[in-house]
Amino acid sequence: MKSKNKQILVVGDRVLIRPDLGEKKSKAGLYLPPSVIEKQEILSGVIVEVGPGIPLGNPEESVDEPWSTNSSSPVKYIPTQADIGDVALFLNKASIEVKIENDDYLIVPQSAILILIRDDLEELTK
Repeated sequence: MKSKNKQILVVGDRVLIRPDLGEKKSKAGLYLPPSVIEKQEILSGVIVEVGPGIPLGNPEESVDEPWSTNSSSPVKYIPTQADIGDVALFLNKASIEVKIENDDYLIVPQSAILILIRDDLEELTK
């Protein structure tokens, strides 16, 4: 994700989510205070950036000296299932709030995402 003069890179199997603000009113028409909305166990939001995934180690390399990086092989990843633009339902307890240029975002690990909602049906059938 690019902002004014910075590039935001998400690492590992994490995703950056623009959260939905939630319901401000109850079904009876009462306005809910922010403390009630914050206590919800499951939140939703739109994914705006996705990390590369879980890095895989090369089984042929020695683990004895991890600081010696003479390896020329590129890092390989297990990619995340989430894509930019998906709507995610995720566990609130696992999310971390960040503010980037006056916008609120949540960083969520892929393991905390319960369901992804994607508009493109052709992607699901691949």
